[in-house]
Amino acid sequence: MNKGQAIFRTYTTLGRALAALPEPVALAVANRVGDVMYRVRGNQRRMVVNNLRRVVGAEESDTAVLDRWARKSFRTYARYWVEGARLPSTSPIEVEERTFVQGFEYLQEGMAAGRGVILVLPHIGSWEFGGAFLATQDMPMTSVAERIEPPELFDHFVEQRAAMGLNIVPLDSSSGSAINRALRAGKLVGLLSDRDLVGNGIEVEFFGETTTMPAGPATLALRSGAVLTTGAVYSGPGSDHQAVVEAPLDTTRQGTLRQDVSRLTQELATRLEGLIRRAPDQWHVFQPLWLSDRPGRAA
Repeated sequence: MNKGQAIFRTYTTLGRALAALPEPVALAVANRVGDVMYRVRGNQRRMVVNNLRRVVGAEESDTAVLDRWARKSFRTYARYWVEGARLPSTSPIEVEERTFVQGFEYLQEGMAAGRGVILVLPHIGSWEFGGAFLATQDMPMTSVAERIEPPELFDHFVEQRAAMGLNIVPLDSSSGSAINRALRAGKLVGLLSDRDLVGNGIEVEFFGETTTMPAGPATLALRSGAVLTTGAVYSGPGSDHQAVVEAPLDTTRQGTLRQDVSRLTQELATRLEGLIRRAPDQWHVFQPLWLSDRPGRAA
């Protein structure tokens, strides 16, 4: 058995075990795992502290405050993975009963317009739980995800999500075509957009500092006529999930395509700030985000 096969079997075995546990026990396991990750992943812990400092407005000297936020962040990240492992065995009825949505009418109105909807999301809470909920409302979502290693684990992940009505498109050169097809068919597209994975995004001000965010959501909306909006799915209280969908952005053309993409991407960044501030401990960003933190880059 090679390393990839070992990782795949370990993940699937743990997934089945977590699905079989009573939910309170599984969530307690998530807290324990999060605490271990917080202790042993020193580099990631320092990065999380650095990122959260911008969000909560703490000073460099407020180490105790920032460490508490960081520990919560690792716990909610572990919960995200535990919930993801349990989600395939959660019935659609249970998903629907445990999801509460504020602003759902914005999605309904956008879908009724017939040109598709682009829902821009931060890495908050459990967006996949929200995707499973949307499938129960006859709004199956298409989303883009980074490939993970080994490939068989990523394929397993995609197949599980497809069974729940969530279409995952791998992040590669064909992602844009797949998203365009979904929008032309009047579908709902969910895009996690608080990280510039490719590194060629639009410069924006985010929590008072310069970073880059992907130009894709704004560009797609301007070219396709799709409704462009923002939202998030928060874990809790308890085993429930609270989702927020915000009013659509005004995508009326005001200048050149480049100017409008830049304007809308900044508006999206400002919207994402507000969504993250609602629950900073549920924001899962463990990488350098601002230009001043990226190797070889300066704001």
